Amino acid sequence: MFDIITIGSATRDAFMRSKDFRVVSDAAAATGRSLALSLGAKLEIHDLVFTTGGGATNTAVTFSRQGFKTATVCAVGDDVAGLAVIEELKREGIETRFVRRVPRHPTGYSVLLHPAEGGERTVLVYRGASEAIVWAHEARPEFRTRWFYISSVAGNLPLLGRILAFAQREKVFVAYNPGGKELAQRDRLIPFLRKVHVLIVNREEAALITRAPFEREREIFRKWDELTPGFNINVMTDGQNGVMVSDGRMFYRAGVYREKTIVDRTGAGDAFGSGFVAGLMRGLEKSGTEIAGLAPDAIERAIRLGTANATAKVEGVGAKYGLLSRAQFERGPRWRGLHIERTAL
Repeated sequence: MFDIITIGSATRDAFMRSKDFRVVSDAAAATGRSLALSLGAKLEIHDLVFTTGGGATNTAVTFSRQGFKTATVCAVGDDVAGLAVIEELKREGIETRFVRRVPRHPTGYSVLLHPAEGGERTVLVYRGASEAIVWAHEARPEFRTRWFYISSVAGNLPLLGRILAFAQREKVFVAYNPGGKELAQRDRLIPFLRKVHVLIVNREEAALITRAPFEREREIFRKWDELTPGFNINVMTDGQNGVMVSDGRMFYRAGVYREKTIVDRTGAGDAFGSGFVAGLMRGLEKSGTEIAGLAPDAIERAIRLGTANATAKVEGVGAKYGLLSRAQFERGPRWRGLHIERTAL
C-alpha cells in the first residue's frame, strides 16, 4: 500500500541564463512583456543547468521527502533523458515500476530561458512521451494507495475519468491540479471536479472554472463551492499575494514567506500543491480517515507547508530545488511564523 501515487508529466529540463536575453515591453504579449533575442546573432549562455521536471515527478519528490511511501505514473521516452528521469526518482526513494518507457516518442523536454536577473523565464515545451501516459496499472495487485495527486493529463478527459472512477471505487482520496488542456474544456471538466477531494488552481484558473469576476475572490469561492458540493477543499493560489482556501465551512487567507532571493519560479506551483496535500495527509494521520474530520489547525498547517515548500523552491534553479524534507519543515524556525486569517463562510 502506497501513501500516495502521483500522476502526470515527466520532462528533462535545460535552464539557460544569458546576459544577452533582454526583457522588453510588448503590448501584444499576454504578460505585457517579452523576452527578446537578436535574430541572426550568436548569443552566449552564461549558466547551463540540466534537471528533471513535470508535475508527476516534481510532486512525487515532495511527498517522498516528507516521509510518505510514494510512486509515480508517467511516461518517458526510451532514451537517455528518460533514464535520467527514472534514476533521479530512484535516488529520491520513489517507486518507478509504473513509469512507462515509450519507444516511439522522445522524453518530454523543456528549455527555460532566463534573463540575467530575476526569477521569471520563458519556457519552450516539447510534450513528447508525456502525452503517452496510459491507465493500465489498476489491474496490478501492488497498485494500491491512499491518495492520488493528479497534475496535467494532457487534456485527456477520458483518462481522467478512468482514474477518478478507480479512486471512487477503491476509496482513494484525490488531489487535482489541472493542466491548461483540461481547463480549456471547462464545461466537460466540471463533472469530474465533483469527484475530487482537493482542487488546486491559481486565481485566473479559478475565475475561468467559476466564471466569476477575477477580482471578486469571495464570489469565486461561493460559486466554486456550489460547483463542487459535499466536503471538498478548494485552493486558489495568487502569486506573491499568497493563497486562499475554502473547506466548505471556513475561509482561510495567508500571505507568503519572505524569500532570501528569487532565482527561478519553475515548479513553484507543484511545490505548493504537493506541500499543501502532504500537510493534509499528516493531519489525517492524527485525526482519522476522513477529510471532513480535519480540524482548522490541520488546514492551516497544510497552508504553511505548501507555502514554505514553494518559497524554498524559488531560491534555486530547477523544479525540485529546495523541496523540503519533513525534518526541515518541522524543525526550521523560518517556517513557523505565517499569518493566516480564518473566517466562517
